[in-house]
Amino acid sequence: MNTFYFSPGSCALASHIALAESGLPYEVKRLNFAEGEQRSEAYLAINPKGRVPALVTDKGVVTETVAILGYIAQAAPEARLAPLADPFLFAKMQAFNAYMASTVHVAHAHGRRGYRWADQETSFEDMKNKLPQVMSECFRLIEDGMLEGPYVLGEHYSTADPYLFLMSGWLKSDRVEIADFPRVHAHYRMMLERPAVQKALAEEKAA
Repeated sequence: MNTFYFSPGSCALASHIALAESGLPYEVKRLNFAEGEQRSEAYLAINPKGRVPALVTDKGVVTETVAILGYIAQAAPEARLAPLADPFLFAKMQAFNAYMASTVHVAHAHGRRGYRWADQETSFEDMKNKLPQVMSECFRLIEDGMLEGPYVLGEHYSTADPYLFLMSGWLKSDRVEIADFPRVHAHYRMMLERPAVQKALAEEKAA
C-alpha cells in the first residue's frame, strides 16, 4: 500500500490525480498546514523538507512532484501515463513537468511566500504586483508552444496533464484570466471531466 501525504490546494493534487489514474493501491493522509503539521516531528521523519507531496512506497519515500509523477508512471506502466517506450517523448514530458516545477510553481509562490527570497515588505509587494505578468508570460508560452492539444503531448495523455490542470486552476488566484488562453482553458475543462480528477478532488475534500 502506498501512502500519499498532501495538503488541500497544494501542488500535491497533480500527483494525487496521477495516483488515481494509475490503479496503484494508495491511501491519503492530509496535513493541516495552518496547524503546522508539515513541521511536526512525525512528518519530518518522512519528509525532512517539510513540504508536500510525499509518497511512501514499499521501497521508501519519494518526494518532489516531478519525481513522484515519474515514479507513478513507471510503477504502473499498464496505465500508460507516460510514453515509456519513446525516449524522446518521455523527455518532452519530463521537460514540461520540470518547467511546471522550476518556473511556473516558483513564479506562483512569489506572490504568496516572498519571504523565501527577500526580507523587506516592499519586496513582497513588488513580487505580488509582478505576479500576473509573470504567470501570463508562462502560460502564453504553454498556450502557443508547449500544449500540443488536446493533451500536452498531443493525443497521448500523460502525467504532464494533471500538472497543467493544477497550475491552470491557480490562475484565478494569480489574477490571470484562464479564458485568455483558449487551448489551456479547453484542456482544463476536459480534465475536469476525467473520473480520476473527480476522484482525487473528492478524496482531498473528504480527507
